[in-house]
Amino acid sequence: MVDASILETFPTPSETPFVIEHIAEEFTSRCPKTGHPDFGVVTLRYEPALASAGGVCVELKSLKLYYQAYREEGIFYEAVTNAIRDDLAALLHPAWLQVITSWKGRGGIRSEIRATCGEPPMAYQTPTR
Repeated sequence: MVDASILETFPTPSETPFVIEHIAEEFTSRCPKTGHPDFGVVTLRYEPALASAGGVCVELKSLKLYYQAYREEGIFYEAVTNAIRDDLAALLHPAWLQVITSWKGRGGIRSEIRATCGEPPMAYQTPTR
């Protein structure tokens, strides 16, 4: 498995809640059945804990290196998505975090996997009627 210790953080710069979104458009891993490359886009959204609560943000170069570590990893889409969520949630302790992986089609099937942690901010909640 990929070593999450490569990930680095810096202190959250605000006492006001805000949402960060990072999109990695060149994510690759390998199909554990065939060894063929899988190509996807990883969208990371999170609301860091407030600065007064010790909140941190992920440093982007370390995030890029972490994603690149999956390049030769034989892993299913669902496992990748949940591993990224688990590693980042353990590192950041965010108020909310969402990882979305969107995979290029293979055999006529495209996949999108979503994994979350915490209660989504109001802007991301679906209104009820």
